[in-house]
Amino acid sequence: MEQSDLDRDQQYCELCGKMDDLLKCGRCRSSFYCSKEHQKQHWRKHKLTCKETDKAQLPKQKPEQSPPPPPPLPPADVQAPEKHREETGPEQTDSAAVPQTANTEVPGDEDGRREERSMNTPTPNGQTSSSPRKLSVEYIVPCMNKHGICVVDNFLGAEIGLGILDNVQALQKTGKFTDGQLVSQKSDSTKDIRGDKITWIEGREAGCEKIRILMSRMDDLIRHCNGKLGNYKINGRTKAMVACYPGKGTGYVRHVDNPNGDGRCVTCIYYLNKDWTAKEHGGLLRIFPEGKAQFADIEPQFDRLLLFWSDRRNPHEVQPAFATRYAITVWYFDADERARAKEKYLTGEKGEKVELDKASDPS
Repeated sequence: MEQSDLDRDQQYCELCGKMDDLLKCGRCRSSFYCSKEHQKQHWRKHKLTCKETDKAQLPKQKPEQSPPPPPPLPPADVQAPEKHREETGPEQTDSAAVPQTANTEVPGDEDGRREERSMNTPTPNGQTSSSPRKLSVEYIVPCMNKHGICVVDNFLGAEIGLGILDNVQALQKTGKFTDGQLVSQKSDSTKDIRGDKITWIEGREAGCEKIRILMSRMDDLIRHCNGKLGNYKINGRTKAMVACYPGKGTGYVRHVDNPNGDGRCVTCIYYLNKDWTAKEHGGLLRIFPEGKAQFADIEPQFDRLLLFWSDRRNPHEVQPAFATRYAITVWYFDADERARAKEKYLTGEKGEKVELDKASDPS
């Protein structure tokens, strides 16, 4: 029986997270690998859950014996790359979703570098082992629709998270990070508003393989949420903004990601800060949900994913950080609002050209 597109969207290599050209475990037929080598490397863990198709035919193993090698991956189970990322996939987000300006992302008043939250919003405990669909439908959708803010801890696991951190630190060493910019702000005053260094990543760049896994997993979550997050129909996203606050009390004053209807509806931020404590390191993301007396404080803890509405419902600030603080942010677009913003960009209002991909200054 042919698998549904939805099932295929949840497939990725159990070892490295790759989602293309996958092979299926010939025994349990529910786990996938990009190669036989990765299956062998992962067998010690996978054997604990792999369903044996015929226990009676397998010789009983003595405790001191090493586990048998994993069953071969049958060539017939090769999965062809799926054509699904039409909406949020990493393969083609910026070309169709973002006008081709000097930057094909959404620079400007972005904050993809700091975020935290602290209301009484529930957070999954321990390793996030549920499928992207289950996590999206059973936790993220109700949490976002009720609070407008959602936190997922242990999103990718320590191994992938450390790989992403390695990618980010290697990027930083290349000197590709530049000062975060604001629109209509003089350069000498920008650092008084935001103190982060940023670079934009598509995911295909050399040395960014682990960052691409993160982007793909974010896309999986949003795709399964699509049609259920408010009234939004999400059809694209920005590139990933990799940001670093270098410590020394740097932060970002209170602002809104999308104050003027540029199409961004959901902000997704992934944190990479090992052993971070707000008491010692600062750097809290404080969100001020519209219409609520309390604020939400989110620590930028390692392997934490934060989602929140990008518009005026969630003004937020990054409080001074006293240690190096890393985060990766992706913004997702609502189709209708983005179309209106593009039209405004092409025609202009009152004869003035609208800089669509540059958000206004924080108020």
